[in-house]
Amino acid sequence: MTAIDQHEQPRAADTDYVTLFPVLWQKAYVVAYRVLGSRAGAEDVAQETMARAYSWWSRIAKSPQGWVAKVAYGLAIDTVRRQKTAREALVETAEVDERDPRIEDRMDLMAAIERLPRRQRQVVVLRYLADQSEIDTANALGLRVTTVRRHATRGLASLGGHLVRDLQEG
Repeated sequence: MTAIDQHEQPRAADTDYVTLFPVLWQKAYVVAYRVLGSRAGAEDVAQETMARAYSWWSRIAKSPQGWVAKVAYGLAIDTVRRQKTAREALVETAEVDERDPRIEDRMDLMAAIERLPRRQRQVVVLRYLADQSEIDTANALGLRVTTVRRHATRGLASLGGHLVRDLQEG
């Protein structure tokens, strides 16, 4: 067997990745779309997430959905931050782009999610942005289902408080 032949034959782990790719890509896309509200942006985030998933596959293969959702969320938040910076620069030059009037609402929500304690943020992202069940969220985070419920309840209550304060201050 030549070196070229070795590269053409997929490893078992690669086969698992290829098999799960459509489901994982969809999960990354949904999370990113809910954060960004943009199909193109969500596709970019999903592709980057899947590239990272492949490079980490040996470590995440047992429970990749939670990892993919967390990474997609992080990349989408980074994109929002870059967009916010670009938007602020446009405002300074009086060339405001009015493509999506809901962008401010999304940015407020993402800022509120970022202010949550780490575990509440993880649970809220996996449960409500990635649409994972309580059981899947518990498995992904290594928690009991009752703990996931508690963090979800507290996180949502805290989010409501953050958003109400933001509206009152704004």
